[in-house]
Amino acid sequence: MRRFFTAFVFVVFFGAPLARAQAGPVAGGNEIQVWTGGGHGTNGSQSSDGVWNVGFRYGLILTNPHGPGFLRGRLEYAIDAVPVFLVVQKTNTAYGAGINPFAFKWMLANRSSIVPYLELGGGTLFTNTKVPEGTSRINFTTSGAVGLHFLRSKYNISTEVRFMHISNAGLATPNPGINTIQFRIGFGRFSQKE
Repeated sequence: MRRFFTAFVFVVFFGAPLARAQAGPVAGGNEIQVWTGGGHGTNGSQSSDGVWNVGFRYGLILTNPHGPGFLRGRLEYAIDAVPVFLVVQKTNTAYGAGINPFAFKWMLANRSSIVPYLELGGGTLFTNTKVPEGTSRINFTTSGAVGLHFLRSKYNISTEVRFMHISNAGLATPNPGINTIQFRIGFGRFSQKE
């Protein structure tokens, strides 16, 4: 985890000056990305649980810039496929996969090679053992993130801090859920509409 956090800090603070301008997100364009992230539980009995995941994203930029002042931005809708999702629990490690059929990202419209964004999303997680322990193998994930895209000449790097809640939504009792804070890094590109 320390190595991941060190890499995250390096990209945020040292990658920004190296960034060169890319055309960036535009209405009708797409985002394609591969990402990885990890973190720890933050609540009560699940605070010692750790998570690590890897995924692929396809996004569609829906709007031209709109909104007031510094909040002016573009809306993106995205889908994430998550083929690797590990939950390290006290007595076992759950291996799983998931699909996040919706993510809504608000990317601020600035003239910089660094594009800040906010995101809300959710999906479903399927694991080989019960998560949290003694509950269910099917869970739902909801998340919110704040991040930065560092635009380069062809590709971009993104870094973010993400809050994720993992819960079975009452499919089993008990339903303690796991709240996590994760650091995520991604590598991708925005394609422009022709």
